[in-house]
Amino acid sequence: MSREMGRSVGQVSRQSEPAADRAPRLPIAETVVRPSFRRERRALASGIWPVAGCDEAGRGPLAGPVVAAAVVLDPQRIPRGLNDSKKLDAAAREKLYAKICATADVAVAFGSTARIDRDNILRASLWALARAVRSLPVAPRLVFVDGRDRIDVPCDCEAVIGGDALVVSVAAASIVAKVTRDRLMRQLGQVHPGYGFERHMGYAVPEHREALIRLGPTIHHRRSFAPVRLCIEGDEPAEPGVLPL
Repeated sequence: MSREMGRSVGQVSRQSEPAADRAPRLPIAETVVRPSFRRERRALASGIWPVAGCDEAGRGPLAGPVVAAAVVLDPQRIPRGLNDSKKLDAAAREKLYAKICATADVAVAFGSTARIDRDNILRASLWALARAVRSLPVAPRLVFVDGRDRIDVPCDCEAVIGGDALVVSVAAASIVAKVTRDRLMRQLGQVHPGYGFERHMGYAVPEHREALIRLGPTIHHRRSFAPVRLCIEGDEPAEPGVLPL
């Protein structure tokens, strides 16, 4: 048999091989993106320090303030496991919150419901972020802020889209902001029973929408948000589950 014929037969044999007998293809490993200290380290190498990360929690809820946090990590004592707060469960956030507060410089600021209703949620969030940075016990020379918008601070500021998943100091700030706000909403749940604040943290879940129609808004509800405004105006729809946002 010629070499060409042999190659031809071999090719036909492999092509006709039953699918079940073929070696399975290994799945392509997904790239896991975790926040790093790379940006902070680069600034430190250039003689720029302190460097802060800041983030907020609570833009979307119908009730409660927006909470902002700013964190300056100690390069020698960065807690392990820091990540975007949305990727961590409540127990992990609480443990990391304690570690962050024990090793880093931390500040928190609140954008009240009154400020949210007066200025809108974006402006209230940016104001709270700037106030948190200005409240740090050390004045940073550079600030990384999560999102598209820079904030009004007396130092260089870099906005990083998805910063809580990329920049470790921003991830730390996201944890501090989230834990602080969740604790506050659990307290409001005790003061205002029936709304379920301690479970949904003020977000527009069906339980909250139905309670809002049944009980009316509290002083902590954001009157500029449509579901709350409709209840105040007495124009709530027949089915609570389809309240507009």
